[in-house]
Amino acid sequence: MADQVDLVNRDPNNINAHLKATFEDVFAEPDGTHSIDCVWKLAFTCFNMCKGFWYKLLTLFCGCCMACEWGFIFAIEIFNQVWILTPHLRLLSIQCAPIQKLWTIYLQCCVGPCCDACGMILNNVRVTHVK
Repeated sequence: MADQVDLVNRDPNNINAHLKATFEDVFAEPDGTHSIDCVWKLAFTCFNMCKGFWYKLLTLFCGCCMACEWGFIFAIEIFNQVWILTPHLRLLSIQCAPIQKLWTIYLQCCVGPCCDACGMILNNVRVTHVK
């Protein structure tokens, strides 16, 4: 577990690579259809400033609360996995072990030889396609 938070690379595992939202990812004017240069520059500035301002404002008011909520949800999920699901799966695996052994023996003794015999019979079958 990291002792320090990385303030430069905030998505080291590229979890949110699909959320790339720069001006160039959202707006594009095809060749032959261009707005006036000053409008394009102003739109670029407005987009970046508004996106930055509103994102920072939303994270200021909601970020810590959302982090607490998601921390709580993940704590519940981890608790369920560690204390409920994993022990149940282990219990089920213990209880099903004899059935698994019986089923394996049955398949090897009864079904396996039949499949081997069918395989030997059909081994020399050749399919050709004639036009």
